[in-house]
Amino acid sequence: MMAKKLVEVRGLRKTYDTGETKVTPLNDLNLDIAEGEFLSLMGPSGSGKSTLMNIIAGIDNASAGTVTVDGIDISKLSDSKLARWRNRNIGYIFQQFNLLPVLTALENVELPLLLLPLSGRRRRQQAEMALTAVGLNDRMKHYPRQLSGGQQQRVAIARAIVTDPKIIMADEPTGNLDAQSEEDVLDILKQLNERFNKTIILVTHDPHAAAVAGTQLHLDKGVLHDRHAITETLEEAV
Repeated sequence: MMAKKLVEVRGLRKTYDTGETKVTPLNDLNLDIAEGEFLSLMGPSGSGKSTLMNIIAGIDNASAGTVTVDGIDISKLSDSKLARWRNRNIGYIFQQFNLLPVLTALENVELPLLLLPLSGRRRRQQAEMALTAVGLNDRMKHYPRQLSGGQQQRVAIARAIVTDPKIIMADEPTGNLDAQSEEDVLDILKQLNERFNKTIILVTHDPHAAAVAGTQLHLDKGVLHDRHAITETLEEAV
């Protein structure tokens, strides 16, 4: 049975006006992402990888084109509706962790739930389950400064999944980690995809991280290429 199409990007263009010139990293881009797909996105710096991710997540606006997620054209949502949609449907993992240093791991994970109509008890239960899922049930009361980089990133993953989002966005999630912590984070992402059917979009410069995904794309000069097609082109050039 064919997987349901979750994300549909059509004719996407993004232009930045730098004052003297205009930069267009994304131009007439089309992309389909199926429900439960694990997609990695590679490309040189400035190729628009994070821009594409942010537009799909409703964080940035496209200059032209449409982005439809689970049947909803998110460009037509008001700012308030978009914020609510994003909180319920998108989980974001950043390279820099973005944890609040004055909050414990549990309190950091609870933050996205504050915007939902949940009791304090229910928020605490969901945050505890999320931290347990990433193997940090014994670190819930620790502050970020008391955790290693790998543990901080796992707290960030717990925060990303605590609302049970449809899509997990991971922007260079292993960029600041040592080799073992990188493997731990990639394994968690793989488990989220395989066991819980989470749709994951991973932006990375690391071929090893990209290889974990079932679908691997390369963005170059606003055009998406299959990873194998890129490899063949490079081999022919050599």
